[in-house]
Amino acid sequence: MTSAVSKKYVKALLQGCDDNKYKEYYEKLTLLNNVFKIEKMRNIILSPTISKEEKYNFIISLIEDRETHFDNFVKILIQNDRLVLLPSICNELHYQISIKENSFVGKIVSDNALDEKSIKDIESKLSAKFNSTIKLDSVVTDYPGIKIEIEDLGVEISFSIDRLKAQMTEHILKAI
Repeated sequence: MTSAVSKKYVKALLQGCDDNKYKEYYEKLTLLNNVFKIEKMRNIILSPTISKEEKYNFIISLIEDRETHFDNFVKILIQNDRLVLLPSICNELHYQISIKENSFVGKIVSDNALDEKSIKDIESKLSAKFNSTIKLDSVVTDYPGIKIEIEDLGVEISFSIDRLKAQMTEHILKAI
């Protein structure tokens, strides 16, 4: 439900604006989203005791480059009590920008850090496969293998050592 509503708000925000504004709006929404992540600020923004006009003035004061279109967008969010959707709206706008630019960000999860050459090689092969620009970040966790996640494309590629061992054991048992 929230993603459908968020999509409508993003569509309304981007309606009638040029390509340069996409990134500008994303930067402004990211700033507001980061403020929204702070619990005290979220409590202030969502407080029912603070008037909508005070909320609007407070939120707009956080933005340096004011613009009527974006200011009206924030005003509509406040009037419709949709400020809780700010993180979802920010994610949806990022997704729309990724689609428009045909550029996606993902991560490589593994138990040790990969060198830059390996990451670049994987990026180039995935970029060729999906006919788009792929940028991957390396994340070190205790995952026993390698997993590549590109959330905006809905892609997850994994190679697990535990799964390989299980498959090898199963194959050996079948051969016996």
